[in-house]
Amino acid sequence: MGKQVAIIGAGISGLLACKYTLSKGFHPIVFENSSSIGGVWTKTVETTKIQTPKEFYQFSDFPWPSEVTEGHPDQNQVLNYIQSYAQHFDLLNYIKFNNKVSGIEYEGPSGDEMRAWSHWGGTGEPFSSGGKWKVVVEDKQSLSTKIHVDFVILCIGRFSDVPNIPEFPPNKGPEAFHGEVVHSMNYADMDYGSAAKFVEGKQVTVVGFQKFAMDIAMECSNANRVENPCTVLYKTEHWNLPDYLPWGFPIAYLYFNRFSELLVHKPGEGILLSLLATILSPVRWGFSKFVESYINKKLGLTKYGMVPKHSFLQEISSCMIATVPEKFFDRVREGSIILKKSPGGFGFCQEGVLVNGESSPVKSDLVILATGFRGEKKLKDMFVSPTFQDYILGSPKSILPLYRECIHGRIPQLAVIGFSESISNLYTSEMRCRWLAELLGGTFKLPSIKEMEKDVEKWDAYAKRYASSQYYRRSCIGALHLWYNDQLCKDMGWNPKRKKGLFAELFEPYGPMDYASS
Repeated sequence: MGKQVAIIGAGISGLLACKYTLSKGFHPIVFENSSSIGGVWTKTVETTKIQTPKEFYQFSDFPWPSEVTEGHPDQNQVLNYIQSYAQHFDLLNYIKFNNKVSGIEYEGPSGDEMRAWSHWGGTGEPFSSGGKWKVVVEDKQSLSTKIHVDFVILCIGRFSDVPNIPEFPPNKGPEAFHGEVVHSMNYADMDYGSAAKFVEGKQVTVVGFQKFAMDIAMECSNANRVENPCTVLYKTEHWNLPDYLPWGFPIAYLYFNRFSELLVHKPGEGILLSLLATILSPVRWGFSKFVESYINKKLGLTKYGMVPKHSFLQEISSCMIATVPEKFFDRVREGSIILKKSPGGFGFCQEGVLVNGESSPVKSDLVILATGFRGEKKLKDMFVSPTFQDYILGSPKSILPLYRECIHGRIPQLAVIGFSESISNLYTSEMRCRWLAELLGGTFKLPSIKEMEKDVEKWDAYAKRYASSQYYRRSCIGALHLWYNDQLCKDMGWNPKRKKGLFAELFEPYGPMDYASS
């Protein structure tokens, strides 16, 4: 019997992992907590659409159907696309729905033996005759079963299940409020009609200013207009995009091609590339200012005191880019959405939300916390071993210590897919799954643990140089898609240069179809 691979999660990354491990002759078994595939796309708000143009958000061997003409498909279109992909490649038969993995535990060599290893798993091989993972699974009847597998792929994502609830001083938390407080996760769990009724006729305050917060604010505005305006309470301004055509020029030509990556210092670059990035730094600055000026003009950020203090390059290097819902700032102008900054935090009182340092509360009937998720806790809690829990998170002052954003050198026979971010997570997850399948198939071997750790340190230095200090742990490759993909290609023995001709190679944007199998 071939090697059995447990894949945890049937979102996009889980489906890709299933498809590519199958292609190498392995036996995947996918555990999905819910009753359907699609991950975060199964539960979102009515107005949500994909953030990036669909040309960058598609499978390399399964393009969008011709009837989807929109540049940014909505939730139903995305789910239909994912479902069609799973059916086309016959992946559904490998998925166990309504099966929650409550923990994984490695059974093999002792801790002392593993600490003495110089290579991943002791030999550098992805499989070992002396070790297996025990996967504890619970079904909807709370019946627990245990299976042993040769390899585990964690595809659990970071934007679901474990909400990030802000901490409040005593007597200033939700218990002090006479209204209702929910997390955006609870709101997204509702069907469209129930969500609309839930906010109708209420004074709603939405906390946060990322994509989910703006989408929810738009829905509240649709339901209540200026009679009950929705207040958006935010801490930091962001360079959120109205579209991907700053001053009519496709942004992909500024940030998704090889020339754009010559402008930034890259992990592991040589002296020549480092010198070039330094010389071209004025161009890097100019690109950023070009986009910032367009966003400011298009959205009127100066008028609302919403101009960020950081650069657009820092925004994209932190993977904090969000697409502003259509007509969002029209609603701000008409007064059905009110923007209110809370740089020092906030608390609750009987009447609503009280911004620190202010005496008058933001009167509210309902507060929706669009404050994100605790993805790192979710990842950590998958492991039974406290040692592996510490390994997977690493230092709180560094990026997640994953080589190629997938492998921890001291955790054998396991990979993480879809946790670190990019501008198009589908595109990146597919590249990682193809790389992992080649690794499992024996196409190449990993370097020593020390070499992998040194590589992670170089990416950590890059993140701290270009990403925001509060967001670098997101392990974002947003401004270095090609540099990252080149490394994966070289590992796999592929030619990383996929275009025809020097000009195209340097200036044309790269996307999923450039990596389609010939």
